[in-house]
Parts: sequence; C-alpha cells; structure tokens
Amino acid sequence: MDAQKVDMYMMSNQKYFPMEQAIFLREKLLALDEDRFPLVSAIDLKDPTTLLIISIFLGSLGVDRFMVGDTGMGILKLLTGGLCGILTIIDWFTIQKKVKDLNFQKIMTLL
Repeated sequence: MDAQKVDMYMMSNQKYFPMEQAIFLREKLLALDEDRFPLVSAIDLKDPTTLLIISIFLGSLGVDRFMVGDTGMGILKLLTGGLCGILTIIDWFTIQKKVKDLNFQKIMTLL
C-alpha cells in the first residue's frame, strides 16, 4: 500500500480512532492489499463529538447507547432515566472513548 495514501487516510480520520492504536492501525493499513483499501475508506465511522453531544442532550433516554450498539444499556437508561442521571453523567465522560474503540474494532474486522 502507498504510504502517502495511508498517511492521508490517517490524518483525515484520526479523531475517529484511539490515539494509542494509531501506529498499529497505520502498520496494518500499510500491509493491506491495494484492492481492499476502497473497502476501508467506505466504512461508516461514528463521530465521537457528535455522540458526546447526543449523550448530553438525549443520554437519559439511552439514545447514545443505542447508537453505539449497546441495546441492553440503552433500554436500561430509557426505563430508569439514566439510572436517575448517574449513568448519564458517567457516559458524558466515557462515550467518546467507547465510540473510538467501536470504530477501531470495525476497521480491524476488515483488516
């Protein structure tokens, strides 16, 4: 794989992945076959900042958990009002890391 193309992809999508996994991801992309790179570019990545905003405004309804695929916790937050607001506040601080890890797992399943 062309290093310039990989670097451009990493620079434009760095906010979607955990920083501690960036070097590992870059190495995997460099080892990737040229024909599979369009598949990697087509992956729908969730924006951590957007999910944080959703968590702030709709977190007590569990919308943020539904969007990251955590249906069970989404239902719990919906039925309990975010465990009386406690789980909602915890999610304000942890949702961005969860989204970045989810994006990383999505791309690793393709690589």
